[in-house]
Amino acid sequence: MKRALIGGYGFVGEALAPLLVEHGFDVWAIRRRPCATPPGVTLVTGCLTDPATYDALPGPIDCAVYMASAGGHDDRAYRDAYVDGLGAFLTRLHEKARPPRRVLFTSSTGVYGQTGGEWVDEDSPVDTDYFAGEHLIEGERLVQGRPNGTVMRLGGLYGPGRTRLIDMVRRGEAVTPPPPPRYINLIHRDDAAGVIAHALALDAPQTCYLGVDCEPVSRQDLYGWTARALGVPEPLETAEDDGWPSRRRTTNKRCDNRRLLASGYRFRHPTFREGYAALLTLADPG
Repeated sequence: MKRALIGGYGFVGEALAPLLVEHGFDVWAIRRRPCATPPGVTLVTGCLTDPATYDALPGPIDCAVYMASAGGHDDRAYRDAYVDGLGAFLTRLHEKARPPRRVLFTSSTGVYGQTGGEWVDEDSPVDTDYFAGEHLIEGERLVQGRPNGTVMRLGGLYGPGRTRLIDMVRRGEAVTPPPPPRYINLIHRDDAAGVIAHALALDAPQTCYLGVDCEPVSRQDLYGWTARALGVPEPLETAEDDGWPSRRRTTNKRCDNRRLLASGYRFRHPTFREGYAALLTLADPG
């Protein structure tokens, strides 16, 4: 049986693993803390930077996905996750007699520093003056320097269990920034897992894809649509902190997913409307 390895078994990994099982893989996953796993998934508890973690893995591995998240939002945390941890992951896998035929790294649209609402694609300039972008791009180069390495730059993730924005709008705690429009690029958790599984299955994938849905949305429009869908007053406009991390408040770009669509992927949630509509009944009613 084919084997797949997920390094960093979290929010997206838990959705990806069953897809890979459906595709005929025996799935192994690495995570810091124990958790329950579905049939066909074996968990290895350990740290991705610790060489001993990999001793429990079988061999060979056919496909490997590195999707760890940083343990904090500072230079050291990003280097640990996206350079040191990823480097250890790649080194151990490529020490095997038969290296993986495909390796995929989930990076982020946070590598872009544009501030004027510009459209960006996989070939647009990235921002390495900021530590997060610097370490993510360094990680991307580590993967793309290996045979059959692919990078998936994921947009803002949402899905079951991540309904904070809906809850804030429902409770009247959300505020919208003043004009001009400030765009965000989103992808539902299930589509994030879907695009990764899709890229792994391609015969000749590109080295980089933008993993975002089909419609960037301004924060103003997203908040307004959510309020109308909930039947509550729309958030007021203010120049104060709107609840998003400071880095997201300063960048402003629209990500183009045409390369991903051209590869044959079809979204379950093509825009935020379909994705958020599916979550409205799951959000906190109180």
